[in-house]
Amino acid sequence: MSQPRLRLVTHSGKFHCDEVFAYGVLRLALGLGKAGEDHELTRTRDAALIAAADIVWDVGARYDAEARRFDHHQRGAPTRADGTPYSAAGLIWQTHGHAAVRAILPPEAAGLAAAIAAEIDQAVVRRIDEIDNGTAPERDVLGLAALVGDFNPGWDSAGGDAAADAAFLEAAALAEGVLRRRVEVLRGRMAADAEVLAAHARSADQRVLELERGMPWKGAVFTHNLPVLFALYPASNGNWMVDAMPPEPGSFAQRLPLPEAWAGLQDAALAEASGVPDAVFTHLRRFVGAARTRDGAREMARKAIALGS
Repeated sequence: MSQPRLRLVTHSGKFHCDEVFAYGVLRLALGLGKAGEDHELTRTRDAALIAAADIVWDVGARYDAEARRFDHHQRGAPTRADGTPYSAAGLIWQTHGHAAVRAILPPEAAGLAAAIAAEIDQAVVRRIDEIDNGTAPERDVLGLAALVGDFNPGWDSAGGDAAADAAFLEAAALAEGVLRRRVEVLRGRMAADAEVLAAHARSADQRVLELERGMPWKGAVFTHNLPVLFALYPASNGNWMVDAMPPEPGSFAQRLPLPEAWAGLQDAALAEASGVPDAVFTHLRRFVGAARTRDGAREMARKAIALGS
């Protein structure tokens, strides 16, 4: 005998990012497919339908995670530790966010789920909470909340509730796609952090980070306060890059730029100026250069440090 389909309920009418994002999280965390196949999704304000539902969010004037009720509009609704009010997205994330992240990650990265869920909560879900509750300092017209809002049918559009329900599902697909990509970006960054730390531990010179492949590395250097001045790694064209480390996140400066005498030079001219036979180029702004071999890149970094000290 087949199991009865889960009955999911959120409010009808104009939808917002918090309930749309929450639906995507629920689908992932509970392993659900399309609405109408293994679960029912009803957008309503009918008290009887709300009471009969298995999971309710952003409607119903009740928060009780054990009872699977996740509204935030009632008096006494929960807030974050600093007093920021939760939206439905935040409440759903507290209960189901970890499972949603686990559902996205490959099995070998499951150990990163808690850290990724916590970072998404602070960087993404909290922002949704702030926007939905009117506590955000500003609203970006290209932000997720604005883009989700644009899916709402216009005031003069045809189709009624059915069109609005279809638009809700389209918006949910967008939100879920954004969540999937954010999880993957964070997984990649955290995996890169581990590789950067291991590579740095192997480095003969702690100021030169030698990587076996290109990856995000500057964040790990900042996070772990590594004394890196240059990172070396292979490029897709076969060259080896010599990448200068900035002094702080977002800066276009360098802790130590490549030598001024090398700026803007290429091939034979750079080889003569640098004394590195297979040097390929140095950018005019001196934040990056390249050689044809790993040994050449290592020598460029070594000479740059010697000249800059």
